Amino acid sequence: MDRCEKGGSGKKTIVMQRRPAQAKQPIAAAGGRSSAAARTRSDPSYTPQQQPENTLTKGISEGSLFFHALFENQPISWQEELLQEMAQISIEPIASPNLSMIPVTEFRQFTEQQPAFRVLKPWWDVFTDYLSVVMLMIGVFGCTLQVMQDKIICLPHRTYNANNTELMCPPPANHDATMPAFELKGLKTNLDIQQYNYINQMCYEKALHWYAKYFPYLVLIHTLIFMVCSNFWFKFPGSSSKIEHFISILGKCFDSPWTTRALSEVSGENPEEKGNKKNNVSRSNLDAPVEEGNLEKTPSLRSIPEKIVVDKPAASVLDKKEGEQAKALFEKVKKFRLHVEEGDILYMMYVRQTVVKVLKFVLIIAYNSLLVSKVRFSVTCTENMLDMTGYRYFCCNHTMAHLFSKLSYCYLCFVGVYGLTCLYTSYWLFYISLKEYSFEYVRQETGIDDIPDVKNDFAFMLHMIDQYDPLYSKRFAVFLSEVSENKLKQLNLNHEWTADKLRQKLQYNTNNRLELQLFMLSGLPDTIFEVSELQSLKLEIINNVTIPASIAQLEDLQELSLYQCSLKIHSAATSFLKEHLKVLRVKFDDHRELPQWLYVLRNLEELHLIGSLGSDASKNVTLDSLRELKALKILTLKSNFTKIPQSIVDVSSHLQRLSVCNDGTKLVMLNNLKKMANLTELELVHCDLERIPHAIFSLTNLQMLDLKENNLRSIEEIISFQHLRKLTCLKLWHNSISFIPEHIKKLGSLERLHLSHNKIEILPSHLFLCNKLRYLDVSNNDIRFIPPEIGVLQNLQYFSVSCNKIENIPDELFFCKKLKTLKLGRNMLSVLSPKISFLGALIHLELKGNHFEFLPAEIGACRALKTNGLIVEDTLFETLPSDIREQMQAE
Repeated sequence: MDRCEKGGSGKKTIVMQRRPAQAKQPIAAAGGRSSAAARTRSDPSYTPQQQPENTLTKGISEGSLFFHALFENQPISWQEELLQEMAQISIEPIASPNLSMIPVTEFRQFTEQQPAFRVLKPWWDVFTDYLSVVMLMIGVFGCTLQVMQDKIICLPHRTYNANNTELMCPPPANHDATMPAFELKGLKTNLDIQQYNYINQMCYEKALHWYAKYFPYLVLIHTLIFMVCSNFWFKFPGSSSKIEHFISILGKCFDSPWTTRALSEVSGENPEEKGNKKNNVSRSNLDAPVEEGNLEKTPSLRSIPEKIVVDKPAASVLDKKEGEQAKALFEKVKKFRLHVEEGDILYMMYVRQTVVKVLKFVLIIAYNSLLVSKVRFSVTCTENMLDMTGYRYFCCNHTMAHLFSKLSYCYLCFVGVYGLTCLYTSYWLFYISLKEYSFEYVRQETGIDDIPDVKNDFAFMLHMIDQYDPLYSKRFAVFLSEVSENKLKQLNLNHEWTADKLRQKLQYNTNNRLELQLFMLSGLPDTIFEVSELQSLKLEIINNVTIPASIAQLEDLQELSLYQCSLKIHSAATSFLKEHLKVLRVKFDDHRELPQWLYVLRNLEELHLIGSLGSDASKNVTLDSLRELKALKILTLKSNFTKIPQSIVDVSSHLQRLSVCNDGTKLVMLNNLKKMANLTELELVHCDLERIPHAIFSLTNLQMLDLKENNLRSIEEIISFQHLRKLTCLKLWHNSISFIPEHIKKLGSLERLHLSHNKIEILPSHLFLCNKLRYLDVSNNDIRFIPPEIGVLQNLQYFSVSCNKIENIPDELFFCKKLKTLKLGRNMLSVLSPKISFLGALIHLELKGNHFEFLPAEIGACRALKTNGLIVEDTLFETLPSDIREQMQAE
């Protein structure tokens, strides 16, 4: 080993470089005296300058004292001179590629996460991260010293205590500062550098305790395990994707302009009320500071008021782009909630890594506390190396024992703090129900009452967010609220549906009212209430419809139709509808969807309900009392009753029309009909009736009876209709009637008779004794012949026998000169009588689907008949003279 001196103000720095292995030259410590010792002898006035004691030189100084004690009974030798001089110099290793410091930045990747992930790191995770960095520096520093410096220094020991089987090296002696100066002398060992290296290496491997050798590496490994455990849930594929998605959505929700607007407006306060509230708050701050102080005394981590709600004015109107972005956020939050609430992988991952850290902490404290005393400065080596060195026993100096001992105690302190923090984390994990999260504090502060509580991983992440900043969860909660979402939809809806656009959709309905129909919208635009001329409003398949008090602006509104709409109504709006609404139509899927406010509409005249109200007679779900509907005249129920609901009897005194469409369910209990003596119109449609109910015959004021789509095969009970003196319209269509009884002639007041879509084969002549008939429909039957008695019906205006098997038309038919509509289509006719000219009032003639070869020219005498009223094949129409065709084509 070469030695060179660097001068400078009395301080000596020795730089040592290794020579090639084959250069076997004794070093100063082995074969001769050092230059410092030589200078001491040649110049007695020379005294080595004392240097500041650092950790390394301290260890070397203690080594010199140790070796001085070892040879204190021996003559002063060159070994002691060398050790005394080394205690006053610093050693600088020559930089080389193989001996370089390990930068701490190389370990940065173990603790590096995306900056946004910091919101999921509570204070204890941040604290333990800093502790991990400190412990990592301890490990790196120890490993660096282990690599850079000599690990152990050994010298042979010649003395041996026969009484003891173990070799005991003398402890280091403390030099008295007043020790007289004398020349140190020592023993010559006649060992070269290679032998010393061999001795040091063998004693390091065999004699030094394993804990003293591997302490810095253990520190490094344990710290890396702590770092991995702290951040594993951020890297694990099953959890990292959820975390990244959550962080992304959370940031967008926090920064969204809609969040600020929602927190200030969704609470239900209008701007004027807010202004008054702000003034009141400011005054109360001046006049009653004690009361404000009471609010601040509530100790709650989560109760952080949002200053923007109080200090800033109402948010400006969102533009279309911001509205669409907020709408997309609502959808993302819904889907994310459904996905994350299904499992608890994040919670379990965090619990497991915390448990691992606690167990690791216990393990480290346990074995380090037992083994830290094994780090000793003096080491006795009894390896038998007599053949290689000539010595059997050696006394060694562990150069870094003092430093490693201090580092180990320091490391144990940091691990202890780290472990206590992990124990606190464990307490927090198991003491609090982290798989459930309540937004009660947000609901109280913001006034948004419908924010739902969440569970599983969603709840766990929100608990973690609260440890960082509760404001995040408060602003995130806005996007869990349906009220907030509906408010946003309402804002976007108002932008899309302006008042002018709504006016363009107005049209007159069957009741000759100006109607606006809206279909499958996300809500009800507020701009509707600016269309003051609106008379009828029809809403179909619109969820979350809210009718506000501003409906009072529609002074002409009389008709409201709600088809499969979920509706909420303001109390002021109820008062308005109670006074103005005349017609209400409601279509629903379940009887619980029926609006309760319909029972107080005292001026309602027509009520149409379409939906399931129950089919089982024993468990029949009936309507609530309709007794308050004093003006109700028309009631339509399209449901699946087995009996007439009792609630209908409550309005029987003023009910004039009752329509029951039972959707094929058999209606068996009809006794309640007898109590409805004031009924003028009754419809029992699709009720699976096999006979005409006898209760009907008690309705003496009945004018119209419709028994459509039942299972009637015989109408022998028709004789009882003679008691119904006011009956003018009888509809028995879409049944299975095969013949018409003779008693029908007794229905002298009958004006309209519907017998289409049955199985009638013969029209009896006594049918035409009902001489008041103006409307007769026997289409879609099996009729082959029309009796000539049909000419008796001088008031007949509508006659349809289409879709039958008729081959001839009697001339007597053409004596019915008031006939306006004649339908003869889809029969087996081949000739049309010229007497068609007698029907001067005819405006509609259907002949299509027969076997005509030509049309008589006399058809031109029907001046009111035009091309659009003549239903016939084009080729057949061309058989008419050109002047007649032109006449019919003329307007």
